[in-house]
Amino acid sequence: MNAPAELHSGIGASVRRKEDYRFVTGSGRYTDDIELQGQTHAYFLRSPHAHAHIVAIDKSAALAAPGVLAIFTGEDLATDKIGGVPCGWLITDVAGQPMKEPAHPALAQGKVRYVGDQVAVIIAATYMQAKEAAELVDVRYDVLPAIVDASDAIKPGAAVVHDIAPDNRCYKWSLGDKAAVDAAFASAAHITRLPLTNNRLVPNAMEPRAAIGHYSRADDSYTLYVANQNPHVERLLLTAFVMGLPEHKMRVIAPDVGGGFGSKIFLYAEDVVVTWASKKVNRPVKWTAERSESFLTDAHGRDHASLAEMAVDADGKFLAMRVHTVANLGAYLSTFATSVPTILYATLLAGQYTTPQIYCEVDGVFTNTAPVDAYRGAGRPEAAYVVERLVSAVAREMKIDDVALRRRNFITSFPYQTPVALQYDTGDFNACLDGAIALADVAGFAARRDEAKKRGKLRGLGYSTYIEACGLAPSNIAGALGARAGLYEVGEVRVNPTGSITVFTGSHSHGQGHETTFAQIVSDRLGVPFDQIDIVHGDTGRVPFGMGTYGSRSLSVGGTAIMKAIDKIVDKGKKIAAHLLEASAGDIEFKDGKFSIAGTDRNVPFGQVAFSAYVPHNYPLTELEPGLDETAFYDPTNFTYPAGAHICEVEVDPETGVVEIVAMTAVDDFGNIVNPMIVEGQVHGGLAQGIGQALMENCVYDKQSGQLLSGSYLDYSMPRAEDLPNFKVGNRVTPCTHNPLGVKGCGEAGAIGSPPAVINAVIDALAPLGVTDIAMPATPHRVWMAITSARTAAPSPATTAA
Repeated sequence: MNAPAELHSGIGASVRRKEDYRFVTGSGRYTDDIELQGQTHAYFLRSPHAHAHIVAIDKSAALAAPGVLAIFTGEDLATDKIGGVPCGWLITDVAGQPMKEPAHPALAQGKVRYVGDQVAVIIAATYMQAKEAAELVDVRYDVLPAIVDASDAIKPGAAVVHDIAPDNRCYKWSLGDKAAVDAAFASAAHITRLPLTNNRLVPNAMEPRAAIGHYSRADDSYTLYVANQNPHVERLLLTAFVMGLPEHKMRVIAPDVGGGFGSKIFLYAEDVVVTWASKKVNRPVKWTAERSESFLTDAHGRDHASLAEMAVDADGKFLAMRVHTVANLGAYLSTFATSVPTILYATLLAGQYTTPQIYCEVDGVFTNTAPVDAYRGAGRPEAAYVVERLVSAVAREMKIDDVALRRRNFITSFPYQTPVALQYDTGDFNACLDGAIALADVAGFAARRDEAKKRGKLRGLGYSTYIEACGLAPSNIAGALGARAGLYEVGEVRVNPTGSITVFTGSHSHGQGHETTFAQIVSDRLGVPFDQIDIVHGDTGRVPFGMGTYGSRSLSVGGTAIMKAIDKIVDKGKKIAAHLLEASAGDIEFKDGKFSIAGTDRNVPFGQVAFSAYVPHNYPLTELEPGLDETAFYDPTNFTYPAGAHICEVEVDPETGVVEIVAMTAVDDFGNIVNPMIVEGQVHGGLAQGIGQALMENCVYDKQSGQLLSGSYLDYSMPRAEDLPNFKVGNRVTPCTHNPLGVKGCGEAGAIGSPPAVINAVIDALAPLGVTDIAMPATPHRVWMAITSARTAAPSPATTAA
C-alpha cells in the first residue's frame, strides 16, 4: 500500500498531480488562450492538389477584402532569404552517401507536393476575415500525377516528388551483417516469412497546433508562443537554420500544451511564417489549427510496409532475422523523420531474444502525402510489431507453444550486446511474462474459449513481449548516427531564502505530470515539503538550454539532471552547515532535511542553511559565494530499456467480424517508479492508442488523386471508453544501472507492446477457420473478409474424403 500523500510525497508515492487542478477547472493557459495587444490572425491557404505546379497566384481581390493586412507567398519568403524547414537527423545510405534532402519551403515555391501544403498566408484583423479573404485568392495550378503509396513510389515510371530524388528514395539504409544472415538462412531447418503493414496514423492531440509570432521593434527581438514539446530545439532550428537570427533575439514560450505524443516535437512551417510575418506587419500574428488542418498537416505516424523473415533450427531456436522495410516519409522531411525508420527502428529488432544475426534494409521514400515523423513510440512500435508478429507466426508454423518459444529464446544474462548495435544493461523478461500470465489467468483461457464457442463466438489469446530504447542519448553516439543536436538535458535547482524551491527543467510537460513527479524527486532528496516546490518549464527566456520531451526521456534524462543539481546543492549545503556547526565539512551528513555532524545529534535544518546562504551574516564568505542555486547538465552513457509482456484476449463474432477485447494485461519493467498512479495512467493511455491502431485507426489517401479520405472524425475512428476493457496492469522492477534514479521510462510502452498482442489474439481466434494473417487495423470488414476468404478456400467435405 502506498502511504497517503499527506504522510509521504516523495519517490514511490501515488501523489495526486498538482497541475490537474488548473486543467480540470479550465484555468490552464494554452497558446490559443493568449491575447496580445494589437494581435492579428493568420489563415493558411492550402493546396487542394497532392501534386501540382503553381502557375500563378492573384492576391488582388483578397487584399481588398475587409480587415486584410497582408498576404504572403513563397516568393516573399525567398525575397527575405528565409530558409526552408530543416531536418534534424542526417542518414547515410548503404553506399556511404548522404540522404537526399530536398528543400522544404515554409510556403510553397513553384510546386505543391501534398494536399494541405501551404501556398499563401492571409493576415487580417480577425480569423474569419482572413479565412473569408482566402476564398478570393486565385491560384492557378498545373496538376501532376500523384503517388501516395511508398511501395508504388519506388517502382519504375512512378511520379517524381522531388527532382533531387528521381527514384523517390531519400535513402537506402541497412544495419547488420547481411552475409552472416544469409548463411544462417541457408542452413535453417525452418524459415517463416511474413509481410507486414504498419498503418499510417494521425496523432489527434486534444489541443490542435497553435502559434503566435510577436516582433518587438524596441529591441529587434521575436517571441514565439507555440504548442511544442521542446522549445529550445524550436528556437535553435528557427534562428540558426531558417531565419538567420542570433538566438538571444528569439524567445520561445510553450505554455500549457494539451497533448503531443510526438506530433509537437517538430518545427512546423506555420511556426516559421507567423514569426517572420509578425515583423512584416509589425503586429503579433496568431494561428490556431482547425481540426481539419490537423488531419492534413500534423506529422503523421508509422506507415511501413515490411517483409520479415526468421530462420530457426529444428528445436525452435532463432538463428537469424532478415527484414526489408519501405518507409513512407511523406512529401518533405520533418524534423526527426529520417531517424524513425532507421536508428529508432532497426536497432530494436532483437527484441527480447538472443537471435545471433539480424539484417535490416530500409528504403526511405518520398510520396505526395503529409510528412511522417515520430508518433508515440517512434520506431519502437514498428520494431515490436515486426518481431512479435514474426515470433508468433514461427510458433504457429512449428506447432510450438507461444510462451515456450519465447522462453526458449529469451535473453537471460545481462549486460547483453545485441547484433543491432544496442547493449541492454538489465532486465528480467521471464518475470514480466510470468506476471502477465498470472494476471491474465491464462490457465483459465481454455474454459473461456469453450464457453464462447457455445455462444457462436471465437476466442483468441495473443502475446507480445517487447523492449524499447528510451532516453534518446548519449549525444556522442547519436551524433555518430546522424543527430544534428545534442541529446542531454538540464536542470536548475534554485533554493529560495526561506527554503522553498523553484526547479527549472529543459524537459517539457504536455500531460505527463512533470510538475508532480519532479517535485517528488526534490522533496524526497532534500526533505522540503512537496507543496513548497515549483517546477518551471517551456520558456527559453527562463530555463537553461535543454532538449525537451520525447522518447520517454523526461525522468531518466531530465530527472537525472535535476538530481545532479540537487547533489551540488547538498555539497554546498554541507559546507555552510559545517561553518554553522563549527565542524569539518567532511563530517557533515545530510538526511531527512537536516545537516548533522556524523555520530552526534547536533544538526541544522535545510531551511536554516538556505537562509544563511542568502543572509550571510554567519557564513564562510572566504570559501563560498552567497546563494544556493545550482545547475547541472546530464548526458547519459546509454539508452534505458523498458520492457514487458502484454497479453490480449479477444472475442470475435464470425458473422459480423466485430472484435471485442475482453481482457488486456500489461506487466512492464520501467525500472524504479516515482509515482505509481501516474505510471498506471501512462500505461492506460498507451494501451488505448495501441488498441486504436490495431483495430480501428487508419489514415488513408486516394491512390489516384492523393486526397486524404480519412480527414475527419467521421472517417477516422479512434477508441472510446466503450471499446476498451478494464486494463490489468502490473510491474516488475530491474533498476536501470546507469542513472541515479534507476528509472527507465514509461510513456510509450503501452502503444509499443499492445498492437502485436491484439493482432496475435485476433489471428489466434480465427486460426480454427484457417486464417493465418490479418493486417492492421483489424476492422470488422477486414476480419469478416478474412473469415469469408478462409471459408471459401477451405476444401469441401467431399474433397477431403476423396
